[in-house]
Amino acid sequence: MNMFGVMETSGSAMQAERMRAEVVAANMANAETTRTASGGPYHRQEVVFAANQGDPGFLDSLATASGATGSAASGVVPAPALDLTGSGPVAPGVRIAAVVEDPSPPLKRYDPGHPDAGPDGYVSYPDINPLTEMVDLMGATRAYGLNGSAVQAEKGMITSALEIAKS
Repeated sequence: MNMFGVMETSGSAMQAERMRAEVVAANMANAETTRTASGGPYHRQEVVFAANQGDPGFLDSLATASGATGSAASGVVPAPALDLTGSGPVAPGVRIAAVVEDPSPPLKRYDPGHPDAGPDGYVSYPDINPLTEMVDLMGATRAYGLNGSAVQAEKGMITSALEIAKS
């Protein structure tokens, strides 16, 4: 990892958490949506994170130096992920693997006067709990802030290193 590796890792995590917050906002905005373009009620969305695999060179070097016979020494460590341009290894960090639909069934409420009511008078509403969404939003906000703090700390360390080298 280069000198700016923490910034790259934290930056990828901040992008992922921003997307998580946007998905939570979309869920909250559609909490009462009974009809979508596909015909049914809105389904809650969830963000699935995955780890970017960094350059395994360090792990291989460490395993070789220590004489270990673990996964790094045996070559089981996966090859570094390539970005879409094929320009080289991706920095370790976080990426969004997928945005998936919550499989829970919709909630049924009796409202025979509603335009989306079925023949039995029940309307299908999304199974979205505002409390769950707010907890997810708080988690995304906290994680975003902590990664921002890590970037600020690294900036301070780089500045201090430059001051030491200058004197």
